[in-house]
Amino acid sequence: MVERSDRAPLLDWEEIPSTEKPGDGAPAASPAEGRQSSPSGSRGTAGCAGFGWSSGPEDAAPPCRSEADGCSAPPATSGAPPAAPERELPPDKEERLSDSGAREVSLEDRMVKWEEKDQIVSVFVVTFNTRTGNMLEWCLPKDMDLEGVEFKAIASGSHRVSTDFIYFRKGHYFGLACFANMPVESTEERGARMKSVGILSPSYTLLYRYMSFLEHQVRLQLQSPGHYSPLEAFYEDKRALLPPSGQDVVIAFPANAWGAAINHSMHPEMKITHPAGCMSQFIRFFGEHIMVLWKLALLRRRILIFSPPPVGVVCYRVYGCCCLANISIPGVGVAVPEFRPFFYVNVADISALENELSYVACTTEKIFEEKKDLYDVYVDNQNVKTYRDGLKPLLRLSTADKEKYRKLTEQRQMLLYSQEENGDCVSSEEDLFILFFLEQNNRIFQTLSEVAGSPDPTVTQDSVRAMGLDPHGDRLFLLHLLEIYGYDSLLVSEQLCCS
Repeated sequence: MVERSDRAPLLDWEEIPSTEKPGDGAPAASPAEGRQSSPSGSRGTAGCAGFGWSSGPEDAAPPCRSEADGCSAPPATSGAPPAAPERELPPDKEERLSDSGAREVSLEDRMVKWEEKDQIVSVFVVTFNTRTGNMLEWCLPKDMDLEGVEFKAIASGSHRVSTDFIYFRKGHYFGLACFANMPVESTEERGARMKSVGILSPSYTLLYRYMSFLEHQVRLQLQSPGHYSPLEAFYEDKRALLPPSGQDVVIAFPANAWGAAINHSMHPEMKITHPAGCMSQFIRFFGEHIMVLWKLALLRRRILIFSPPPVGVVCYRVYGCCCLANISIPGVGVAVPEFRPFFYVNVADISALENELSYVACTTEKIFEEKKDLYDVYVDNQNVKTYRDGLKPLLRLSTADKEKYRKLTEQRQMLLYSQEENGDCVSSEEDLFILFFLEQNNRIFQTLSEVAGSPDPTVTQDSVRAMGLDPHGDRLFLLHLLEIYGYDSLLVSEQLCCS
């Protein structure tokens, strides 16, 4: 029996991606080469509940090595033997190829039993015109409001890179676009042809399934402009049937998936991360200051990340911040603002961000740093800063922060040792990191719930330590937490004073 993978079966619109570059003179290799998939058979260690990552559309990649800065480049692949090449299947076949020959248990047996229907509401092509700038070249449906999408699908500064991918928000929808830049011998095009092919959906959780298709289509558009038939067939096959109102269609994960998600210690929206090493590189990039981002994410602050192109790897940092704030205790956090991922934003999004109480986004436009009323925290490279006096003490690491990071690093080293000694190539750092923060968050709110239900609802030094926090260094963080999550009835012991 051929094992089913997480990708959709090959259809009439889907062509086998070619391996050729957009142009011989293009800069370094595509960021897609090292991020096609992650270990689908991954499992946690040291008591972590096992679950697998959804595979990418092409051959599976082994766990990646970190780059010098930990995250400045897309994940690189290790020297493990490559997976068998993909073969084309007829459209009427129900079978799908496995993304790894070593897997023996299907994803369906290990993943949360949660399914979201493919809902593509639009497909489009954006091009750069030397006279008019970014412009929408083609789209389906024709009457779709895509105003401004041309500045999201081709990010500011993209002319400096050969390929990129961009997650973004457009109104009620999420988008994914793949960009490519091909050198051409054309005076009119000033020596370079730049295009982006993208899609919109009510949810960002399944967009990664079409990364390979979009990458192939943007190469096709560069080499043969105006060839839209595969895109038309794709849209006809995947187009969504949405409610007439179109309201409230932004989806992170369905409410009825909570139970299953809790049992598996993960949430369905985590399926966005298909490249191996995405989360581990995110954490290694920030080092122990990941604990600062963890606190700010848990407090639902507005976080804006600046970085020059390529944008794709920074979109994964947005995703990584969202993963830091996961809580799986029923009822906790229902009254706090949703921590909304906006992914890539530009100046056209300023008015939308002005109305957001909590979000995390990334941008390539330095002008955002001057818009201090739009964000609470500004992240420039590895520098996390804030202009709000009430938050500045939270940027300092507490003793408990350093201890948690030490434990996280120790657990990672144990996992790597296990992989090396036992030849275990399917255990995932991603699982370990995400579960680490999920358990930390649950520990805090479980303790608070127990204190709130006790005869003496007072937060003491012992209860703070039980949360894994520093009674002195984390006092301000705890006070913010009690206020935001509605633990107003709790008293705070006078022993919890600032050091």
